[in-house]
Amino acid sequence: MATLAYNNIVVSLLLYVLAFSFSVSGRPATFLQDFKVTWSESHIRQIDGGRAIQLVLDQSSGCGFASKSQYLFGRVSMKIKLIPGDSAGTVTAFYMNSNTDNVRDELDFEFLGNRSGQPYTVQTNVYAHGKGDREQRVNLWFDPAADFHTYSILWNHHHVVFYVDKVPIRVYKNNEARGIPYPKFQPMGVYSTLWEADDWATRGGLEKINWGKAPFVAYYKDFDIEGCPVPGTRACASNPANWWEGAAYRQLSPAEARLYRWVRMNHMIYDYCSDKSRYPVTPSECMYGF
Repeated sequence: MATLAYNNIVVSLLLYVLAFSFSVSGRPATFLQDFKVTWSESHIRQIDGGRAIQLVLDQSSGCGFASKSQYLFGRVSMKIKLIPGDSAGTVTAFYMNSNTDNVRDELDFEFLGNRSGQPYTVQTNVYAHGKGDREQRVNLWFDPAADFHTYSILWNHHHVVFYVDKVPIRVYKNNEARGIPYPKFQPMGVYSTLWEADDWATRGGLEKINWGKAPFVAYYKDFDIEGCPVPGTRACASNPANWWEGAAYRQLSPAEARLYRWVRMNHMIYDYCSDKSRYPVTPSECMYGF
């Protein structure tokens, strides 16, 4: 009887592990395993058997792609090598979006093109329950067109963290208890686009795109999605055993907090929280720490 009971426990554990493994997606081997082209297939080129891709912008078109599934909580990351040289007027974006019209949730990385020799600026934004306009801008402390760097979004019940490599550059806390919207009900897809936006992207639109430098090319590889796909196992998103919900991911570590302060002190060039022309009254989410 003891042997039978033990066997039943082992079988139950195996079934649980199998169910959990199928509910948490992660680490596609190739681009087409988890993504699809959504805009201008001729401008997205697969490299190395689909383990890397090029996004191309020219005068005829930009391009974009999206995940085949939506996800509720987790972490998404990609290694990106941005457009080299004179990229003014271009925007390379990597973001999550709920694809809903009125109550959109969205988490944005937008890489704003530059004139040669000027720093690359990354803009982040957070939409929660349809409310956005939460832009922050950071000048990157390296040349993101010289090599690949990892850009990640960690999203759990406690906060959203934007990472450049392993450096946190933005934290948006869950302050629902204080009446501040937080994205937690709507699954989001993973998207990326490359397009021309010279009416605002570089120095507020003062620097226009130089089509003589086209085509503009950005490279992507190491696509990594670890999260709860929707539709999928209903219990996945609320499962405290998901690694991204663990104690180590509920707040920044002391080392991460020091890096975060360093970025804000030395590389942040715009924060909506400090923009009194737009927000005479400081937005409520800006009053609480990370």
